[in-house]
Amino acid sequence: MFHFSNIVRSKGDPKIVEGGPSLKQPTDQLARALGWFSIGLGITEFFAPRRVTETLGMEGHETMVRAFGVREILAGVMSLSVDKNAGLWARVGGDGLDAAALLSGLTSDNPKKGNIALALLMVGGIAMLDYRAALDTKPQRPPPHARRKLYPNRSGFPKGLQAAKGRAKEMIQHATAGVTS
Repeated sequence: MFHFSNIVRSKGDPKIVEGGPSLKQPTDQLARALGWFSIGLGITEFFAPRRVTETLGMEGHETMVRAFGVREILAGVMSLSVDKNAGLWARVGGDGLDAAALLSGLTSDNPKKGNIALALLMVGGIAMLDYRAALDTKPQRPPPHARRKLYPNRSGFPKGLQAAKGRAKEMIQHATAGVTS
């Protein structure tokens, strides 16, 4: 089977023959999916705000929709980053803003209030997913009374610090010998 990553491997590196199971947890996969969803929705809101407002019967609020699009994109990028928890909480807060904005359009004179009701239902469902993902990706910290592990005798070098220094000296000598000859 062909693996794309084999193209970029250096000569002598082992080739990938078969992939193993994913190390991503379901919570990480949900956070990733929500991040990409947020980016897609944000792009739609930013580049097609008139279409969004016409669908909801909320014409004249295009600037707000465009601002919500920027917020969605930023929250999505944060949800895909190392600090995905902050991005997911930003999404939860954004869901509240979305619901408030939609509720303002739920008036008796709006002929498209059915669309707003449907959008509110979708925002509610997504908000539950966002909230669950934000709770599940909360950074795990040790209890305050837990004993810290200290490693004063470890250097981080498998053969010891002296061996690493010796190897570095050899490499420098080899490199400078090649330059001077």
